[in-house]
Amino acid sequence: MLSERRSGSLLIGLAGLLSAGILCYSQTTTVDWDEGFHLIAAYVIGLGKRPYIDFCFPQTSLHAYWNAFWIGVLGRSWRGPHLAAAALTSGALALTVDFVYGRLRNVTASVAAALLIGLNAVVVEFGTKAQAYGAGLFLTVAAFRAAVAAVEKRSWLFAAAAGMLASAAASCSLLTAPAGLVLFLWIVWQRRGIKLPATFLGGALIPLAPVIQAFVAAPYVTWFNLVSYHIFYRHVKWEGATAHDFEVLVSWSNSGRILLLSLLAAAGFFFLRKCDWPRERKAPFYLALWVALGLGLESAFAHPTFGQYFIFVVPFLAIPAAVGFIELCSRFAIPEARAIAMISVILALGIAGTLEHVREDNDVNWSDLDDIAAKVAQVTPQNATLLADPHIYFLLGRTPPSGTEFPASHKLELAPEMAAKLHIMPESVMERRVQAREFSTVETCYEDLVDDLKLPSLYSQHYEHATCYVYWGLKPKPASLR
Repeated sequence: MLSERRSGSLLIGLAGLLSAGILCYSQTTTVDWDEGFHLIAAYVIGLGKRPYIDFCFPQTSLHAYWNAFWIGVLGRSWRGPHLAAAALTSGALALTVDFVYGRLRNVTASVAAALLIGLNAVVVEFGTKAQAYGAGLFLTVAAFRAAVAAVEKRSWLFAAAAGMLASAAASCSLLTAPAGLVLFLWIVWQRRGIKLPATFLGGALIPLAPVIQAFVAAPYVTWFNLVSYHIFYRHVKWEGATAHDFEVLVSWSNSGRILLLSLLAAAGFFFLRKCDWPRERKAPFYLALWVALGLGLESAFAHPTFGQYFIFVVPFLAIPAAVGFIELCSRFAIPEARAIAMISVILALGIAGTLEHVREDNDVNWSDLDDIAAKVAQVTPQNATLLADPHIYFLLGRTPPSGTEFPASHKLELAPEMAAKLHIMPESVMERRVQAREFSTVETCYEDLVDDLKLPSLYSQHYEHATCYVYWGLKPKPASLR
């Protein structure tokens, strides 16, 4: 049996090693396409624009302000937001491992939890991007720990912290909102009086300040961005959205890492039900399972949903999974060192294969986008009009035309007055403006858009790189159109 000091050193070393891997991966040039609208939102916020009121942004806005801060500190580059996201993901890993060790005083269980999180491909791939996954992971785990401490210590300060952290997570991504609800109901269920739930709610109001302010200033557009868009418009012009959702949910059964995590968590749940631990000792583990269930249901019912939405479930399944791991080792007389070696190999092979597939499957990465931005800058005078993907505006430090900040909104064919109010440029308007030769240069990484906008008939020169296109040099209008 390792001493307390050696156990702590081992866990710190492992967490540090896994965190180093996460931080290093964050600086590779792989890109998730949705990063573009997150980064351009942060950039225009830095210029003084407000989400919802000045541009379409159907996300809660706290993480956009967070990215804007790091861009202001570290410069206009994708690397700063990636680094900040990776640091927060590493923080979530450390908080979870520390919680498991503090509750079980078992190094093997803590190592298992660390591996199940730090070698999870979804965590590494998406917890390192400029989206809200890293922040959501850290804030939900921190809120969980604060809620547990609030009940056990009967501390209103921890309750307020739990509310603030859970609300901050939801203010970064609505996918984390169920965690706050579960934590609040759990505090109420513990029957420790009205003070803890009240201070939880009080703390929750603080991170909501930007959204509350936006609602006061522009209730209709704020409601559209945060509610109406997600209920009525996310699936517009996507006929296979329901089939896609089913495929995403079924695909989890083919994932070795998810099956391993789920089976170990289930084993932990059944052990907890049968063991003779005091109720107070079991409660936080049950809470982790309830949070995982809430987060999982939210992601499953998002329409359309994506595999990365389930990233927030991982640390909360890892907590009971650590219990299940050591219990299975005990029941089947498997040496713990051998069991750790086995899951290390399984998880390492899984993450290596997945990340290699991501690299090969990525048609465009950040280095490609740097090259495309350089070409756009070369052929487009600074005062000329440009229609481009959000990534290019961000890399060039150019303000996008109103209505182009969130590309998915182009699918919405709204009445002109409503589109203007919501800062949305429908595809029909975009096509009309391109045909009217309003843009000196057009860049797109969507081949279909090249044909839809009839770019070869309008521009005399073009450049192709990866799967992206740059068109410039407007042809003279035909005599019949002059």
